[in-house]
Amino acid sequence: MTSQDTPTTPWLSIILAAGLGTRMKSALPKAAHAIAGRPMLAHVMATSAEAKADSMAVVIGAEMNVLCDITQEANPNAKCFVQNERLGTAHAVLAAKDAIQGAEGHILVLYGDTPLVRTETITRLLAALDGGAAVAVLGFEATDPTGYGRLLRDENGALLAIREENDANEQEKAVRLCNSGVMAFRAETMLKLLERIGNDNAKGEYYLTDVVAIAREQGLRVVVETCDEDEVLGVNDRSQLAEVEAIIQKRLRAAAMKNGTTLIAPETVTFSYDTRLAPDVIVEPNVVFAPGVTVEAGARIHAFSYLEKSHVHAGALIGPFARLRPGADIGEGAKVGNFVEVKKATVEAGAKLNHFTYIGDARVGAKTNIGAGTIVCNYDGFKKHFTDIGAGAFIGSNSALVAPVKIGDGAVVGSGSVITRNVAPDELAIERSEQLHVPGWAARNRKKHGK
Repeated sequence: MTSQDTPTTPWLSIILAAGLGTRMKSALPKAAHAIAGRPMLAHVMATSAEAKADSMAVVIGAEMNVLCDITQEANPNAKCFVQNERLGTAHAVLAAKDAIQGAEGHILVLYGDTPLVRTETITRLLAALDGGAAVAVLGFEATDPTGYGRLLRDENGALLAIREENDANEQEKAVRLCNSGVMAFRAETMLKLLERIGNDNAKGEYYLTDVVAIAREQGLRVVVETCDEDEVLGVNDRSQLAEVEAIIQKRLRAAAMKNGTTLIAPETVTFSYDTRLAPDVIVEPNVVFAPGVTVEAGARIHAFSYLEKSHVHAGALIGPFARLRPGADIGEGAKVGNFVEVKKATVEAGAKLNHFTYIGDARVGAKTNIGAGTIVCNYDGFKKHFTDIGAGAFIGSNSALVAPVKIGDGAVVGSGSVITRNVAPDELAIERSEQLHVPGWAARNRKKHGK
C-alpha cells in the first residue's frame, strides 16, 4: 500500500479526550469546544471516518457526558470509555482495553484536542505498519520545541526513544524533531507493549511514549512519519483555540476557491466545516457561514451577511446585511436584500425581499415583491403560525401580515396595511385609517408655542 492509498487493513481509532482543559476556564470539557462550527472531538472522529476507520473508541473523563453525546452524534457505533484517574497517556489508552482486545489489524491513537490532523497523514502512518513496522510515531519539526517530547534517533535515523521534556538532558532538549502524541500500533502487539510501561519518571505517570524503547528492546521495528507543525497543534487555552480556528478557516477558504468560488476578501469570510459552495458563487467581505449552508452556482452573497442552515439556489442574491436563519430556502434568482431576515421560509424563484423585512414560517411565491418594512407576524405569544403569499403578489411597504393568513396569486396589499384575513387572488387589500386634514392647525400650534 502506498502512502496515498486508502487503508485496506482493518483499524481501530482510539481518541483520547479525558483532559479537563483547566486553562480553557470553561464548564465544557476541552474537546467539546468548537472550531468551524463543530466540536474538536467530532472533527477528529470525522477525520478517522474519512480515513476509513472500521471502529472508534473515545476515552473521556468522569462526568463528561457531553462528550459521549458528541461521540454518539458523530458516530452511533463508536464506544465511550471512562478514565477515572488521570495517570498519563498510556493509562488513558488502557481505559479502552476492551476495544483493543477486540481489534484486528491496526490501532491508531489520536487526541480530541488536536483536530487538524489530515486524512492523508493517518493513511501514511497506517501504511508504515503495513510496511512492517510495529509502531509508527507522528513527529514534526518544531519552531520552538519547548514543552514537547523529543524524538531521539541514532546516526542512521532509526528512532531510539521519545524523551519527555521533564526527563530530558540539555543535549536532548536541543532536538527539534518533536512528538505529536499520535501513534499507530499493530493490534496483535499493542497490549503487550502497553502493559510493560511503568511510571518511573518525574511525574509518576504512565507515558505512552515509553512504548518506543520497549518495542526496540523486543526487536520490533519503530518508524517516524512527519507532518507540518500546524497539523498537530493542540488546544490548551483560548488563544490556541483561536489559532486552530484560524488554520482551519484558511484551509476551508483555500478549498472553496479551488472549487471555483470567488472570495473577494478571503481573510474576512468565516466558514463552517460543512459549508457547500458551488462554482461561480461570489462571496463579498465579512460574510459568516454557520453550519448547514448550501449555496448553488452563480449566487452572490453580499457583504456582512449571516447564513445558517439555509439553502440558496442558483443565481440568488443575498444581502448586504442579510440574515438567513435555519430553514431559509431561497429560490433561483430571488433577492434577499438589506437588513432582511428569513427564517423557516421558502422564497420562490425571482421573488424580491429588498429592504428591512422579516419573513418567518412562510412561503413567498415566485416573482412576488415584498415592500420595505414588511413583516410577517408569525408568533402569537404561544405558537408559530404560517403565512402563504402567492406568486406574483405585491406587498406594499410597511405592511404587517398577521399569521395564519393567505395572500393569493397576483394580489396587492396597500402600503401600511395590517392584514388579518385572507386576500383572494388578484384582489387589492387595504387596511388603514382614513387620512384626516385639519386646515391651519400647524400655524396655530406654532403661534401657541411662541414660534
